[in-house]
Amino acid sequence: MGQLYGPALVQGRAATSLKLRAADALDRVAGRHDPLVPPRRLQFVGEGDFVATGDEFLGHLVELAGLEPGSDVLDVGCGIGRMARPLAGYLTTGGYSGFDVNEMAIRWCREHYPAGFRFEVADLHNARYHPSGRQSARQYRFPYADDSFDVVLMASVVTHLLEPEADRYLAEARRVLRPGGRLLATFFLLDGGSRAALQAGRAALAFRPGGGPVAVADPDLPEEAVAYDVAWVRERVDVRSIDPGAWRGEPFGARSFQDLVVACA
Repeated sequence: MGQLYGPALVQGRAATSLKLRAADALDRVAGRHDPLVPPRRLQFVGEGDFVATGDEFLGHLVELAGLEPGSDVLDVGCGIGRMARPLAGYLTTGGYSGFDVNEMAIRWCREHYPAGFRFEVADLHNARYHPSGRQSARQYRFPYADDSFDVVLMASVVTHLLEPEADRYLAEARRVLRPGGRLLATFFLLDGGSRAALQAGRAALAFRPGGGPVAVADPDLPEEAVAYDVAWVRERVDVRSIDPGAWRGEPFGARSFQDLVVACA
């Protein structure tokens, strides 16, 4: 089937928008509206359920990264608040900071969260999510002082960064973590198990080996999905645990779709 162009594309998008608005209206009528859940038409990142995914990762932060109600948390690539929402109900004396390349998402979060939740725009180029960005992530300095956070979350961030950008982000995560702090990051890791799954065709994504430690699923848009050799990751952060993800083709027993990596400051 050919792609839609011109009026047909506009009509298709309008129809989708109307369906999403109708679903939001039904939620309000049924009393299911949560003021921290954005309208469906604004939920632009990821295919999973907005609320369920946020709740899932709150559990990972508590169980794997030692999150406590008094922790200060940095949410790298915070989007439109998928993690901020459950953290707003969990953190008491702790604080929350998040940044993202999507200005619309940051604006929405600033309008809906209390003053103790801080959101920043990062005008960074990313071919997948922000192709018009003016800054390079290779030199980006997180807008926070050294030793500012107890927990840093990078969910579905490194999986969309190429090697120089990912290297920089991991270094910045180490810089802003306090001694004893934890980084929880998701990856597509290349190790013995995942390489066997890829070779057998069991993996959910067909990564194509390239030069060095990186493999991508789509050479025409590498940032769509990026996998890293596990040794490359261990050279950059003090890895404490790895939970293999369901993307490897073995969904039973997996905590999450992507591999969960916990590292120490």
